Amino acid sequence: MDPERAVAFDRKFGRWFYPVHRRLYRLTGGFIGHRSPAGPMLLLTTTGRRTGELRTTPLLYMPDGDAVIVVGSNGGRDQPPGWLLNLEAHPVARIQVGPRRNPVKASVLRGPDAAPLWPRLVDHYAGWGHYRTLTDREIPVVRLTPT
Repeated sequence: MDPERAVAFDRKFGRWFYPVHRRLYRLTGGFIGHRSPAGPMLLLTTTGRRTGELRTTPLLYMPDGDAVIVVGSNGGRDQPPGWLLNLEAHPVARIQVGPRRNPVKASVLRGPDAAPLWPRLVDHYAGWGHYRTLTDREIPVVRLTPT
């Protein structure tokens, strides 16, 4: 998917689309929702930093050996996504990749720790590079490693 279209879709329809995506993904064990025009998707379940409630978000991911990489882009918005703030407060989470569910530990990477991953990330999905041009905020990379 063209990055500009992805941003427009996210801003216009994301609020209504993502809950439906999450529900279909869960109901079908990832049969519907794992594949997207942008690439593979997972469900990330974090613990709310203020409420302690479980929060599940569908995210594009890039495989990285046994781990997966997600990007805290929030579609290029100036505010970080809630799931990232939750992981910073509680780095233990759960992912669903297709039908598989795994507990994971999150490592938030910034600056020189994230830099070596960016060429691969942008090659995997060009939108991540585009989102970096939309904000002055550093967009962190998150490695989710199975525990």
